[in-house]
Amino acid sequence: MFKNILLVTVLVVTFVSCKKENEIQVLNSSNYFDVLNKEFTGDLAFETTSFVEKYWRVVGNTGFNKSVYRIADELEKSGFVKEDVATSTDFLTYRIEKRPLEKPTWESVNAEVKIVGEETPLLQHSTNRNMIALNSYSTPKEGVTTEVVYVKDIQKLKTLNIKGKIVFAETSPSRIFKQAIVEGGAAGLITYSNPKYLQPKKNKTSIQFRAIPLNEDIKAWAIAMSYEAKEKLKAKLLKGKVVLNVNIETNIYPSEELTIIADVKGAKLPKERLVFSAHIQEPGANDNATGVGVALEMATLTAKFIKEKRFSPNRTLTFLWGDEIISTNRYVKEDSIRAKDIKWGISLDMVGEDTEKTGGTFLIEKMPDPSAIWTRGKDKHTEWGGRKMKLSEMKPHYLNDFLIDKFKEQGKRANWVVSTNPFEGGSDHVPFLKADIPSVLFWHFTDQFYHTDNDRIDKVSKTTLKNVGVTSLTSAFTLLNADKKTAKSILMNIEKAALSRLKEEQHQSEMSLAKGDSLKTQIAIISAWNNWYAKTALTTIDIVKDSTTFKKEIKKSQKLIDSMSLKVIKELGKKDSLKTLEN
Repeated sequence: MFKNILLVTVLVVTFVSCKKENEIQVLNSSNYFDVLNKEFTGDLAFETTSFVEKYWRVVGNTGFNKSVYRIADELEKSGFVKEDVATSTDFLTYRIEKRPLEKPTWESVNAEVKIVGEETPLLQHSTNRNMIALNSYSTPKEGVTTEVVYVKDIQKLKTLNIKGKIVFAETSPSRIFKQAIVEGGAAGLITYSNPKYLQPKKNKTSIQFRAIPLNEDIKAWAIAMSYEAKEKLKAKLLKGKVVLNVNIETNIYPSEELTIIADVKGAKLPKERLVFSAHIQEPGANDNATGVGVALEMATLTAKFIKEKRFSPNRTLTFLWGDEIISTNRYVKEDSIRAKDIKWGISLDMVGEDTEKTGGTFLIEKMPDPSAIWTRGKDKHTEWGGRKMKLSEMKPHYLNDFLIDKFKEQGKRANWVVSTNPFEGGSDHVPFLKADIPSVLFWHFTDQFYHTDNDRIDKVSKTTLKNVGVTSLTSAFTLLNADKKTAKSILMNIEKAALSRLKEEQHQSEMSLAKGDSLKTQIAIISAWNNWYAKTALTTIDIVKDSTTFKKEIKKSQKLIDSMSLKVIKELGKKDSLKTLEN
């Protein structure tokens, strides 16, 4: 009898457990991370990255357009409907915008560079697909065979007889194009200019892609070199005259610009939206096939949740794939009514790195805050670099710390390193910011294969794709359905972040004072952070709208931040006075 009771108990427990495992979870703010970590696999992101990275992508060329239609196919499979045939009940729509290109598009086909008299090519396209500078024309079928002239000092280029010869220089080809090709009549250019962060002595075969102006009259060409090829050519030139045979095949032809946009329509506030932007052009895997792939899996997974009635966004979620900065800029500017309701913009750029291979770390590039003026302590610019900004250029908003908080949480869950950098620009977050729309960039740096032909699929991590996708969607879903409760949570996070920042800045200021820096400067820094966070607290009102009680909550937070700032300034004043007395 006891055995029968035990057996029945085991069966019931097993049945209940299986039912729970198979139970479809409705998404809400308390389980976004749990559900998305389970269901965002990274498979589609990786497969899409693998497809896109096969092509050297320029707007309008074969690889770019195939990528657009690949995205469209996947969107349709997941339930998105073409906008021009959609009905009022279709909440998942997409469109492909087509515009004629003012200039022809370009694609590389093949190339080889040989030192005359040697069998092994100096460079060949099959292993160095970045060797042909963008906008280069084809050579005659037999190639161009002529002497190469090494120009060590490019300032002396105008004094040299280079007509009909190949100019070899260690600089960007665009920098010497006019002097060497247009005015000097050179047959072509062969250049080297890999920056130090690419570790060229280690990555000897890497070539960072280069470009020259498109000149339909001269039909010029240029070759970019790897460190290995550059050193070999220089060694040959030390022994005497060197003749090169350069054979290039490219396609240059009229085309159209494609941009693909998918919308997940909000149920309650459809005009308000969050936009993810991922650019297709550029030849690499991490830059930026990964952004394309992550955005696509985010879009299709969101569609799945909506079809299964597990998630319903109050605001609209938009995904944009196109030409970096240009497509996003157009999206922001072409429809002023739409633009005023874009609440947040996020750029997905270089978001899938295997950092054990590429180096660097995942970064959130913050909206302009005082760290872009006074960069100290843990704040560091990347090797990509950033200019010192002005107080008038600051963009106080809760988006910075909200996203940092979400990504740090996923970092803890997945044992994943997440960091930040001060604003630098150069990607799809810039058009949003110029239009006063809160926006950040998700990316990786330093990357020792950045913009090189070694940025291939083997440098991509499916785990990273998943981590970025999970956290991006968690953040998006939270903002799309944000309400007063969300706003209060964000406000508390701002208080925490402000107090932590002021404490750190106090420490940095104390060290600066000890080194002899002025108290006036330190007070300016503390005051700038105080002002930034006080204004940041105020931006949370855009979630709650006209709430008198919430405005009181904001004022309480601002008073707390103000009091901490005054305390820090007072402490710094004491330190400075003691230092003066000691001296």
